[in-house]
Amino acid sequence: MARESWAYREVAVESVPDPRTGRLRIRPVPGQAYSSSLRVQCARRLADPALYPAGTRFLLSAKMTDRLGGAPFLYAWHGDPVTVLSKARLKRFLEERRRLRI
Repeated sequence: MARESWAYREVAVESVPDPRTGRLRIRPVPGQAYSSSLRVQCARRLADPALYPAGTRFLLSAKMTDRLGGAPFLYAWHGDPVTVLSKARLKRFLEERRRLRI
């Protein structure tokens, strides 16, 4: 099955420590259309502290989905290229795409 490219949008995400487990998890950066409490399913290497320290911000191509009527989450295909965002580039990205939350 072909991937529907129209369903994917650029989303800024960041790695943060999970307060329950202490492991890194990926969440949307606050200030965009997606709530920062929304789960993100993406390549595991983004949450690897040996590769990227906590607080690293990335630009992903992701789509909103759910699994069999479950809670919605953002899905980014693990093979897509990932861009590490600097503070200046993140600020510019957020200013360009300021929207209401989903």
